[in-house]
Amino acid sequence: MLTIRREQSVFKMSPWNSPAAHASTGDAIVFETFDCYSNEITREDQIQPSSGWDRINPATGPLYVDGATPGDILRVEILDINLDSQGLMRVGPGSGALGHVLTEPKTKIIPIVDGKARFNDRLALEINPMIGVIGTAPEDEEIPTGTPGAHGGNMDCKRIGKGSAVFLPVNVPGALLAMGDVHALMGDGEVIVCGIEIAAQITVKVDVLKGLALPLPMVVAGSHVMTIASEVTLDQAAVTASEMMLQFIQQALNMDLQEAGMLLSIMGNLHICQIVDPLMTARMEFPLWILEAYGYRIN
Repeated sequence: MLTIRREQSVFKMSPWNSPAAHASTGDAIVFETFDCYSNEITREDQIQPSSGWDRINPATGPLYVDGATPGDILRVEILDINLDSQGLMRVGPGSGALGHVLTEPKTKIIPIVDGKARFNDRLALEINPMIGVIGTAPEDEEIPTGTPGAHGGNMDCKRIGKGSAVFLPVNVPGALLAMGDVHALMGDGEVIVCGIEIAAQITVKVDVLKGLALPLPMVVAGSHVMTIASEVTLDQAAVTASEMMLQFIQQALNMDLQEAGMLLSIMGNLHICQIVDPLMTARMEFPLWILEAYGYRIN
């Protein structure tokens, strides 16, 4: 199986990045990833990465998917996420939504043992590995890997884990897929700017979908389909994610706009992904069984 080493990483999603590897539709690939600090914080007496803040949120790749052309959709199925043996959290004044109440920085090393994060002597928390950064190259600009957008990027959606499928736009030949910023555990909102940050090995399967129209980025996880939007404010992100799902329901189920809106209002659930990145991210979740009742299936 093709493996892309963590040393082959980028800090911008860019149409000008050179591919780290090539794959074909249907291939499985392993992405080895650094943690969001490029594995440079290893002790609790470290309050920042050894090289400063220039190597934050590395994304392994990019992967060039042969046959992917602009206008296609790249489906990325998350087959597995294998974590390193320990993760970390780092907080301090100005960190995330609660940084205004913090008075001093703190780093915490968190061992991962038998599928649990040893937060302290009393708490061993079930892990729920997820991918914070996953995206393709924008068409004609460079976007830092720490910023989310229509290309994906740092969406910090905790539903992007093992068994989920992420649908991303192909804006440039080959799509140029990159990913990183894995968390062993993270709550919706990521309110203090970090989950349990950890290095990992992500195994994915990529498929190029042609002739399909979907609101992107989109995620299918468990029993739900999700539209994800990132905007300057959380209010704007919530409205955009809802509009994306409304349009999708209307077209997929061939409903009029009013009826689709009624259905979304009683069966859709709006969630916060994160409120700490340069843009805020929200997701709208909708049950797959309703789509299937109308004979609609997402590829």
